[in-house]
Amino acid sequence: MLIRSFPAGAFGTNCYAVASGPGQECVVVDPGMDAVEPLAQMLAADGLKPVAVVLTHGHLDHTFSVLPVCDGYDIPAYLHPQDSGMLSDPARWHGPQLAPLITGVRLPDPSDVKALDDGAVLSLAGVELTVRHAPGHTQGSVVFSLDLGEAPGLLAGDVLFAGSVGRVDLPGGSWDDMLRSLRDVVLPLDDETVVLPGHGPATTIGRERATNPYLAEAASAPKGRGL
Repeated sequence: MLIRSFPAGAFGTNCYAVASGPGQECVVVDPGMDAVEPLAQMLAADGLKPVAVVLTHGHLDHTFSVLPVCDGYDIPAYLHPQDSGMLSDPARWHGPQLAPLITGVRLPDPSDVKALDDGAVLSLAGVELTVRHAPGHTQGSVVFSLDLGEAPGLLAGDVLFAGSVGRVDLPGGSWDDMLRSLRDVVLPLDDETVVLPGHGPATTIGRERATNPYLAEAASAPKGRGL
């Protein structure tokens, strides 16, 4: 398995290309702000041809360049339907601090975006991505499980970072939902699983299980209200 990435834009959003090897077709994950040219250079370096864009969620720092990337390579995009409103009305979902970035942004019409369903397996470019709905950061956040060859992998978006988790204070965020996603989707994964997050360095489930205070909270949270 070949994984390439670079941090895109002011928010340093990790944009990934996933392929079975050099010179093959690939899947692009989360082309964020100012990602078009760096992505083209990264793909050219390994002779990769994109066949689809998959989005872990609908925030602009992960979707900013999806339209030019999809139009430029004539490929579809995939997003969980509960985040499709972020494409049709981004100002409502991103808070006032991101308002200057929203002006003039062109995003795909949600009707042109393919839906990601919980439990679905996407077979794209010789890669199988298993979709798990993991709300909390947004209502439609997902993670993608995949086989990296030597270990399982998780494209975690903004659900899980090294030492932290995604914020829940923007519209559509929920701490109760985040705890449930961490408990039911993340914690059952094998310790060897390599976590490829939406921001920051890669980590493993085992490392986060041992050191991440938010995973510890999710593991110990009693079932009941919101959980």
